[in-house]
Amino acid sequence: MLYLTHFPQKHIPWNKGKLIGQKPPLKLKEIWAIRIHLQIANRIRDLALFNLAIDSKLRGCDLVKLKLRDVAHGNHIAKRTMLLQQKTQQPVQFEITKQTRDTLSVWIKHANLKSDDYLFQSRLKNSPHLSTRQYTRIIESWVSQIGLDPADYGTHSMRRTKVALIYRRTKNLRAIQLLPGHTKLESTVRYLGIEVDDALEMSEQTEA
Repeated sequence: MLYLTHFPQKHIPWNKGKLIGQKPPLKLKEIWAIRIHLQIANRIRDLALFNLAIDSKLRGCDLVKLKLRDVAHGNHIAKRTMLLQQKTQQPVQFEITKQTRDTLSVWIKHANLKSDDYLFQSRLKNSPHLSTRQYTRIIESWVSQIGLDPADYGTHSMRRTKVALIYRRTKNLRAIQLLPGHTKLESTVRYLGIEVDDALEMSEQTEA
């Protein structure tokens, strides 16, 4: 008599082959490499999107939903603006540097945007603005074009970049806690991964 034995289907971990952990922020030289590449390629929208992503430190879901009225008053782009975050429902304020204001002005004029228009509209008919998935793919194209592995970077890389640069320059956690809209200092520490980075940095500088 033949007995059939049932073997359960082998479970494949969801993270098999994927990079686990926080996505690293961009370094200063990488920021400029991407900017130069976008300028040479005359990618007006992407340059405005990249600069605003760095300045705003917003989550992807908030960045893609920005409208012209959120950053400008009439024809004047604000130096600072405030936004209610979708995830936390907490307001966060961010600066818009001159470089970003300039690239936004060029994009707004090029796209002929009106006050109630989304800043970064989708080319897909069923979406009025870029989706977070589209934004992720755009980031992957940016980093791959300067020789970085796109699997290592994502939307949170953009969100963390300026905060990480400020921390490296000042080491002032209290000052940068508010920038990404964190209510707890512990969240900022975990977000930046600075305890691990600082420990490794001190280890590298210490001879045994």
